Amino acid sequence: MILTALALAFFLQSANAQPMLEKNTVFAANTEGVRSYRIPGMIVTPKGTVLAYCEARKNNSSDWGEIEVHLRRSTDGGKTWELQKKIAHTGVRFEGNPTKKKDGETEQTVNNPVAIVNRQTGNIHLLYCINYSRCFSMRSNDDGITWSKPVDITATFEPFRMKYDWNVIATGPGHGIQLKSGRLVVPIWLAYGKPGEHKPSAAATIYSDDNGKTWKAGEMPLPNEGEMGNPNETMITELSDGSVMLVNRNVSKPNRKLITTSPDGATNWTKPYFHPQLWEPICMASIVSHPSNLGTLIYSAPHTLGLDAAKKEIPAGRGKRENLSIKLSRDDGKTWPLSKTLEAGPSAYSDLAVLSDGTILCLYEGKDVISLARFNLDWLNEKAN
Repeated sequence: MILTALALAFFLQSANAQPMLEKNTVFAANTEGVRSYRIPGMIVTPKGTVLAYCEARKNNSSDWGEIEVHLRRSTDGGKTWELQKKIAHTGVRFEGNPTKKKDGETEQTVNNPVAIVNRQTGNIHLLYCINYSRCFSMRSNDDGITWSKPVDITATFEPFRMKYDWNVIATGPGHGIQLKSGRLVVPIWLAYGKPGEHKPSAAATIYSDDNGKTWKAGEMPLPNEGEMGNPNETMITELSDGSVMLVNRNVSKPNRKLITTSPDGATNWTKPYFHPQLWEPICMASIVSHPSNLGTLIYSAPHTLGLDAAKKEIPAGRGKRENLSIKLSRDDGKTWPLSKTLEAGPSAYSDLAVLSDGTILCLYEGKDVISLARFNLDWLNEKAN
């Protein structure tokens, strides 16, 4: 087997590397006039800048309320950070919280930011929603320093009404991807219960073939049907053969993540199945490919299950949001032989990215904080659980 130049470079680097794990705080509760920071997302730009973003929940930790999107930049691989700033919808407000009987009419919920790197243009695209009912797109041409005026792309979601007459929509969360073909793909979910409620739900993707100028709805790969209970927050990666894999959060008896793949990220999805090694504590997970070898994937999520008094797994049980673990697959996610705890205590949503030197970044929720972990494959391989 002949190694590519890139794979060989990683091999040589790893041969001389030592296990490395570093952590630092990116967003801390009760700072900058914000009560709680949640829903982290992250990308690495073509210039190597790390962009970390999240929901800044001004008054409490609720999914609804006065919420902004805040961003921090790092130009040294996530070791240090520039001051945070508010991005995403700084113009005309769209107020209205249908879940709140009093004062909701004055609140604006800017939610579920998702960034995508466009390698062809060097631009960064950011999609986000407002009040879980409208979706907008922005673009940065200068590595996330400034952003264009938002464009309303809510009409992209209208074709999904043929399947579910939604009144709640959300992008991601986390990050989207650009395929080798140039297509931009973003996972989305929608809910079709009472106004403002997040269930029942289903999940799909939207995509752009013109560098983010317009967006289209894909097929519905994860409906709320059969064993699949309320599919919602989904992460995405491109596999070594160019196909696209979704890893989906759900509330189902097997307590496992749902997996489905597509040749183009929009159509011809395979029948979803529950992956036995990817436990489902009802929490967002993240997944990213690693350039060390074809088929290498990194995965992050709390690794817990809901258990009864006899320590038996409860069907459709809710595991605790703790024990954030990193898993490694060398066969495009078919199996996950390595798993290692990154954060043993309270830990929930996370997002992954990889630097050009192979260093892995995990931006994750801890107790009252969003932290960044920097680690290498040697740390993951060393005494894996």
